[in-house]
Amino acid sequence: MKSENGNNPETRSNAAADVDAVMKKFDRESNTRIWTGTPGLIVKIITIAFSVWCIYVTLFATFLEEIRLTSFLGLIILLGFLVYPAKKGDIRENHMPWYDMVLMALGVCSFFYFTFNANAIVQQGTRFAPYQIAIGIVGIIILLELTRRCVGIPILIVALIFVVYALGIGLTNPSFFGRVRYFVRNIFYTKEGILSTPINVCSRYIVIFIIFGAFLERTGISQFFINLANCAAGKYSGGPAKVSVISSALCGMVSGSSVGNTVTTGSVTIPMMKKTGFRPEFAGAVEAAASTGGQIMPPIMGAAAFLMADFLGVPYSTILVAAIIPALLYFIGIFISVHLEAKKEGLSGIPADQLPHFGRLAKKIYLLLPLVMLVVWVSGNFMTMQRAATYAILLSILVSLFDKDNRITPRKFFDALEAGGKGTITVAAACGVAGIISGSITMTGLANEMINGIIAVAGSHLIIALLLTMLCCIVLGMGVPTTATYCIMAATCAPILIRMGVPAIAAHFFVFYFGIVADITPPVALAAYAGAAIAKSNPMKTALRASQLAIAAFMVPYVICYNPALILVDSTPLQVVIVFCTTLIGLFALAAAFEGYVFTRTPVWMRPLFALGGILLIAPETVTDVIGLLLVFAGLLIQYRRSRAQAGGPGSGHRNPKPGAAAAG
Repeated sequence: MKSENGNNPETRSNAAADVDAVMKKFDRESNTRIWTGTPGLIVKIITIAFSVWCIYVTLFATFLEEIRLTSFLGLIILLGFLVYPAKKGDIRENHMPWYDMVLMALGVCSFFYFTFNANAIVQQGTRFAPYQIAIGIVGIIILLELTRRCVGIPILIVALIFVVYALGIGLTNPSFFGRVRYFVRNIFYTKEGILSTPINVCSRYIVIFIIFGAFLERTGISQFFINLANCAAGKYSGGPAKVSVISSALCGMVSGSSVGNTVTTGSVTIPMMKKTGFRPEFAGAVEAAASTGGQIMPPIMGAAAFLMADFLGVPYSTILVAAIIPALLYFIGIFISVHLEAKKEGLSGIPADQLPHFGRLAKKIYLLLPLVMLVVWVSGNFMTMQRAATYAILLSILVSLFDKDNRITPRKFFDALEAGGKGTITVAAACGVAGIISGSITMTGLANEMINGIIAVAGSHLIIALLLTMLCCIVLGMGVPTTATYCIMAATCAPILIRMGVPAIAAHFFVFYFGIVADITPPVALAAYAGAAIAKSNPMKTALRASQLAIAAFMVPYVICYNPALILVDSTPLQVVIVFCTTLIGLFALAAAFEGYVFTRTPVWMRPLFALGGILLIAPETVTDVIGLLLVFAGLLIQYRRSRAQAGGPGSGHRNPKPGAAAAG
């Protein structure tokens, strides 16, 4: 039994090896150099020093913004090349090729040149010497190369397309060197390119929250969330899948990676789901869909919440509050699908003797204190976000002292600083490249051309503009990290919807959601493929099932644009309750249509009835709501009578379990 419960050391070792292999395959951040001995210690000290420097700068620095941003990027280049090799699978210990050292030195010197000459560069206007343009070109190229190493090819392709467009078509200077000069000056030396909002927000807010997340993880909060989810839902029908949904929602609050969240919680929940009787494709899809939802879960939302607040010029607390109801609907939608699937297949829950004891778990409720206080400090405007995150780090250390198994010792303290520093590299590189993309769009006027083009096609029909914007977001978001995806969407797609009359915050939520679902939408569905690797299922089938389970992510953004009451914009409490209830019933109806089960298996002809009712309920009109409710309740009544007839009388809510279902998988 020990081996079945995962207590056998060999089993745990094999599981850890599998998780590492999946992470290296689907998560670019996991492909790092191997440093040991003295070189390893030197790299560790540099990384820790970087984290400490970031905390100091965000709290106390008063020097010129260009100095802060360029020095931040110079250190990111230094760390990035120390951590990430040129290609996957380079496992040589303490090895760094000479060309990597050259590239690292060139990149660091390019940005530090700006750092040490910032005052003169800012005051020199548009007159840039050829050697300054050369330095800018080198800096841009090295940043792109680092991004390729730690983020991947997709974002690089997107960036290069916009750069080629700017230099080849978008800029009007007849001289090619003139176009290059203008491009490099704007992208490298002004706040319209690399030094624009994305990297500014990353260096001010995101980095310190990444460090906070590293400390929070070392308090054992992820395991606490999994145990809490087991206590809440483990014993019920299909318990492991429900545990997956709840634990992924909770862990997603502090995780900035849908792939990382899928692998971390999925290594525990996916085998449990399969053991209970869920099909491998369904098990992998549940974990991928729920883990991707972690990016939309307050309070951190994969760091995009800070970017959104800066883009919109509103307090962070406004974004946090607005995100709550859509996030709840997303996870409730997955939970409903899981419940119906479990009932359809007659699956049981986890035996009571294998569940954590709630009394012992309740004693660790103090682990939530750093998160709770962070939200209170920030939403109540008691202090800046940077200071609140710093205090939350100190509080994490304090609460860990009450748990001897997860106490943050000096070693763990430095490990957390190291992990925070490494975690910043990918986000910062992606934000820098997002600045290149948004700068290229702005200087060429491409954004206005896209806006005018889509508005011309859509005319006065908002639904057409929403559909076209959705497709743009999904395509541009494939394989691109959350923060960079949102930055690209905010520059290219959100203005389209704002021009169509959609409130700005609703437009930004729309593009953010559809940028996120690219992680589970074929063909580039990295989170779904990671879930499939753990579940040992067909990747494409898993991705399609995950997209189906995450139907809320495809429907809720439309509700937000048509009825902003869902994000508490210009609404009364009654309007919020009505839109929440109708949307929830609509999501239930869609889940019933996809799963083919309510009380009993649904006939093929009835599934479109539920689907139509669900779509009408999600459309924000009184007439469509009434028709949708009538269709859904008619379907429920028919299904209830069918279930009673099949059971031979009242009192039977679902079919008997399939023989051997509990042992399947």
